[in-house]
Amino acid sequence: MNVLSESEARTRGGVVWLIADVVITLAAIGLFIFGVVVDNVPLVIVAIVIFLAAVVISVSFFMVQPNQAAVLTLFGDYRGSDRAAGLRITNPFYFSRKVSLRVRNFTTVTSKVNDSNGNPIDIAAVVVWRVTDTARAVFGVDDFTSYVHTQSESAVRQLARSYPYDAFDDSHVTTLIHDTSEVNENLLVELQERVADAGVEILETRITDLAYAPEIAEAMLRRQQAAAIVAARAKIVEGAVLMVREAIEALEDGTDGHDAIPLDSDRKATFASNLMTVIASDHPTTPVVNVGTLSR
Repeated sequence: MNVLSESEARTRGGVVWLIADVVITLAAIGLFIFGVVVDNVPLVIVAIVIFLAAVVISVSFFMVQPNQAAVLTLFGDYRGSDRAAGLRITNPFYFSRKVSLRVRNFTTVTSKVNDSNGNPIDIAAVVVWRVTDTARAVFGVDDFTSYVHTQSESAVRQLARSYPYDAFDDSHVTTLIHDTSEVNENLLVELQERVADAGVEILETRITDLAYAPEIAEAMLRRQQAAAIVAARAKIVEGAVLMVREAIEALEDGTDGHDAIPLDSDRKATFASNLMTVIASDHPTTPVVNVGTLSR
């Protein structure tokens, strides 16, 4: 299948032609009046012909705004695109369709999709794009704006199905919530492949709305809180063990080999248990002071 691509149209600047058109029109009118006054039929006919030529020139003008292109066709045949801004002139039989080359953006509708783990999530993204090939934009698809919107919705849904929202047990898995840069880059590549036929360049894609669906949001929040508590507890215990070991070693070594306090296995166990309780407890501990001794 032959893919139609943009080509440069054969047009010219229209300012000089506009001045010439005004001069020709005034000359035709003056010649016509003079021919009528002197009753010279051939002169009147020449004036009419010149005036018709001025009319043809007048209908050959078209205007192109900055960051805009005119797609020109002749009886349904593509004749090129003109990106030069200002007043332009071309074949009077050409039909021009204006296409904006400005950067555009929109936000997709928030969709409920199951992630790769089967959990329902709400997701939406912002897409920044522009037209780079006007011929494909006009003739490649029926409506390139609607095409980009539809493909963006589809790409966002496909992205959500490809990744889990979060990975509680595996930190090496790419997730939607933690690996936003990678996910956004993959979304851009996926969407660019989808809209290539429309002559569109995707400049940026970014997830703007991401959350668990309301029906499971509370349960997943409790799970996240539990995972955070477990992780925090593991870190506290790890630090507490290190502190207890260093405290026992400091007691047994003393200060520069002096004031050492030797501890047997039972006292080490009791000391470690008490210190671990103080360090790892959720609430402030109440010490029990032993002012006597249990042995006689």
